Amino acid sequence: MQPEHRLSPSISFNPEPGSVPGFALLEADMADYFSPTVIPEIIPNGDMTKLELLLLSHMFDAGTDGDGTYFHSWQGPSDLIWVNRAELSAALDEACGSGSQVRNHVEEKLKNAAADDTSVDLDMSAVSWEVILQDIVRRSAKLRYITVTTAFTCSKMRADGFGGMALFITADAIKGCSTTEFLSDCLADIAGQEGG
Repeated sequence: MQPEHRLSPSISFNPEPGSVPGFALLEADMADYFSPTVIPEIIPNGDMTKLELLLLSHMFDAGTDGDGTYFHSWQGPSDLIWVNRAELSAALDEACGSGSQVRNHVEEKLKNAAADDTSVDLDMSAVSWEVILQDIVRRSAKLRYITVTTAFTCSKMRADGFGGMALFITADAIKGCSTTEFLSDCLADIAGQEGG
């Protein structure tokens, strides 16, 4: 549902003012796409395993708020992260028996890492942060849900560069809706009315 970071080069030749006729300056018209994301709920630290807190703190920016953590990211959550090996090993041991879906994924990645690496690179696209958040809700005595709001923005005013989405994560389901889906539903309603 979330758009990829895309670079859309559109090459144009623009003559430099006062330049020699017949010569042109190559100019790349590129845009950067971002997905600023906020999790409004403060997640109690006691509801997360040390492994989940460690991973989420690398995937998002994390701020301490009392006995909990506020997760957000101005660019969008990261799928590829680098984690200190010693911290990761300690957090992995502590998460044993927690029912965390991410634990097996991380354990496998750690086994395949070179023995002398002090940090481990983890591709978290297979076990997403949404799954981690759902595991937290399942175990939590306080949280019945976690909401996530994402804006899609672009460094240039391109028609495909803006929008957003919202997620509603409970123990039983992860529900989401994007602005594109909302507008598609509206267009389908109009098409149905015109055809009827």
